[in-house]
Amino acid sequence: MLDLKCGEKTLPLSIAPERVLSVLRPPVPQPTGSPRELVEWALDSCASHLSSFNPGDKVVIVTSDVTRPTGSEVYLPLLVARLNRLGIPDRDIEIVFALGIHRKQSAAEHKKIVGELYGRIAVIDHDCDDPGGLVYLGETSNGIPVEVNRRVAEADRLILTGAVAFHYFAGFGGGRKSFLPGVSSRRSCMASHFSVLNPAEGSGRNPKAVTANLEGNPVHEAIMEACAMRPPEFILNTVLAPDKSILAVFAGDWKDAHHEGCRFYADAFSAPIEKQADLVVVSCGGFPKDINVIQANKSMTYASRALKPGGVMIVLAECRDGYGNATFFNWFSYATCGELEAALRKRYEINGQTAWSVKEKAERFRIFLVSQLPPEEVVTMGMTPAETAQAALALALPLLPEDWRAYLIPEGGIVLPVLTPSSPLPSP
Repeated sequence: MLDLKCGEKTLPLSIAPERVLSVLRPPVPQPTGSPRELVEWALDSCASHLSSFNPGDKVVIVTSDVTRPTGSEVYLPLLVARLNRLGIPDRDIEIVFALGIHRKQSAAEHKKIVGELYGRIAVIDHDCDDPGGLVYLGETSNGIPVEVNRRVAEADRLILTGAVAFHYFAGFGGGRKSFLPGVSSRRSCMASHFSVLNPAEGSGRNPKAVTANLEGNPVHEAIMEACAMRPPEFILNTVLAPDKSILAVFAGDWKDAHHEGCRFYADAFSAPIEKQADLVVVSCGGFPKDINVIQANKSMTYASRALKPGGVMIVLAECRDGYGNATFFNWFSYATCGELEAALRKRYEINGQTAWSVKEKAERFRIFLVSQLPPEEVVTMGMTPAETAQAALALALPLLPEDWRAYLIPEGGIVLPVLTPSSPLPSP
């Protein structure tokens, strides 16, 4: 019996032990100090960057929205305390939430993110569609217009914060992604993410725009070039443990500190496997990792690496906020991935690209989704609805071979199955 998270509940799954190849959990190391100590040590390590801050400077700190836990309630007060000691008062500090194209947040969500700073420091939700709140910085070498939040662009001192994690086509989150898409215009977000597609019509996604890869990744390279147009004075990025506590902190140069965090994350959150399975049962890890379909797609993408072609996947994702964007579900009006891709090339949207990612997995595998979504809409997305994990397994059994074996993944949002070098790498 294994309990799997779905939203803020746990759902039991009973499966014969001999059918289970492994319960995939990342080899996460123990933290070397308390969360506060880790943040303080990281800030000590970038003292040379902080030394350039002076009284009178207007400081903007960018941090993630509520869909991306980062430990901000711990590190933001400590960071602000450092700035205060440098003679920079609360009134000269603003926190901008890197919403990208996500929805606005509630006051309760703001408070959850900034912790004890709520009511002390000005907090602002970035608005990707507010022309008066955006500044044009220029164009990248491949033609991406870079338009960013005016407060960010005009700050005397800029600090990017967030968390390093796997990203299904930018390689890793954190670092430069707090800038683009985090505080950029909708147009900039769309243009940079269009890099995920190969140039030729119908040729699909660039093979280097995949999870855990930065080398030659066109999306990563486009975002790096954009961030260099208004580089932050420094970054502070956390790595979170499965319980969302702070495991490690990396601070300093916006390129070097991020790369160091990515290396640490890849070592800590990859799970080696010797072969793929007939069945993968994956929980996103509960709320907020399964807050909507767009977030849940990350776990589905990572878990698919452990699944044989044509295999069966059971996904636990509550999706209490539905799809994550009003236009997301509309993309499933296209019957095939090919048709959806053709429409994307004519009118690119990030949500459409994520819908394409969901749809291509639904075409490659049989997927059973345990969620709060209307069953008929789950079917439209190419998946089969189920009320519980056990009910999904009962539906899946007739589709499996007689000698089927399975992987169970309780924290699908943070673990990447990686085939051993003797095995061929599956398609991303």
